[in-house]
Amino acid sequence: MQLFLDIVRQSLATLWAHKLRSFLTMFGIAWGVGSLLLLVGLGEGFRSGQEKNLKELGSDILFIFPGRIPAVAGSQRSGRTWNFTYGDYLAIHDQAKHLRNISPVLNREDIRAVSDYGSTNGQVFGVAPAYNQIRTVPVGIGRWFNEEDNQEHRRVAVVGWELLKNMFPGRPAVGSTILLNGMDFSIIGVVEKVGREANNGTNARIFIPIGTMRTLFRLKGNSQADALSFMNYQPRTREEHEAAKAEVHQIIAQRHGFDPKLEDAFEDWDTVDNSRKVAKIFDAMDWFLGVVGVVTLGLGAIGIINIMLVSVTERTKEIGLRKALGATYRSILTQFFIEGAFLTLLSGGIGLAGVTTLVIMLAQLPAPDGFDTPRIVPSSAATAIVSLAIAGVAAGLYPARKAALLEPVEALRQE
Repeated sequence: MQLFLDIVRQSLATLWAHKLRSFLTMFGIAWGVGSLLLLVGLGEGFRSGQEKNLKELGSDILFIFPGRIPAVAGSQRSGRTWNFTYGDYLAIHDQAKHLRNISPVLNREDIRAVSDYGSTNGQVFGVAPAYNQIRTVPVGIGRWFNEEDNQEHRRVAVVGWELLKNMFPGRPAVGSTILLNGMDFSIIGVVEKVGREANNGTNARIFIPIGTMRTLFRLKGNSQADALSFMNYQPRTREEHEAAKAEVHQIIAQRHGFDPKLEDAFEDWDTVDNSRKVAKIFDAMDWFLGVVGVVTLGLGAIGIINIMLVSVTERTKEIGLRKALGATYRSILTQFFIEGAFLTLLSGGIGLAGVTTLVIMLAQLPAPDGFDTPRIVPSSAATAIVSLAIAGVAAGLYPARKAALLEPVEALRQE
């Protein structure tokens, strides 16, 4: 044990004697470890931010908007704009087998909302009671409207968090009355803050039953009394999202007399498909960044091998003298191996500590839109540690073996 400690002390003394060379050699490894962990951590923060954005919309949602359909029934050429109708919603609700929930949306942005304490122009959404099962609309105070509210066309409203600040500053809203284009509505619920207030429309919306909306606020600029803006729905399971989409297209196309495969007829936003695509992109990015980091580590290890070989050449006479005085193959091998491995592991530890500190500091700052704070990914840290161990063995073993195999007589003859 004492012999081993002596060898360690000699190794550290040698590294300290060449401080600048040791520092420059270590920098490559530290940079490689730091780059690997930081890049993957930033990528993971971006992935997490995008996933949060999708979750703020809701779980497994599909949006469908009307596009353009043939001006002449049966034609394959798109020619005119059109709108969904409330009858389309009812047909899908009754006939579709692959759907869990569906809600029509009738959206108006020109309705003036007035309370006793303030006024604002916000989006008014007429939706079905199932809407809050599809979208993320958490009611913190009060309740969401039910089927009775919808069927009886009650003038009730659920108000978003952002509008609440303007219309009822510091005052309770539930039970109060607001005017929507001069008509009384009773507030029955307040939506909790969803996401970042400036980055989520739910916070600045007023929700009323679709039955009430169709009666009082028809879709602006449309001659159809039952026209809708768009529809939200959920497949029964994630695996059925394509079947659900095809089923919805088929029902609507049959009702309006055009081919459901007509490309311009629908505009779909499929969050199930989008989330899978985003996951694949980030998985590929993680692999790419991991390979870049490992290659950087490998280049750093090659740098250490070169420096250790230079060290062996410079100390050839010293090695010969020590072997002539009785130093064993094992002691020479151990000393040079420790020097190479120590350089590698110390520099890797510095890189790991530096990035961890940086990530902790970044976590205290507000994240940009679409990003979450970066984090140390355990799998990346494990990859870095394993790569460091391999690099340390490679960087220490080859030069150490070369030094240990030197013949004393030949070594002493070297200039």
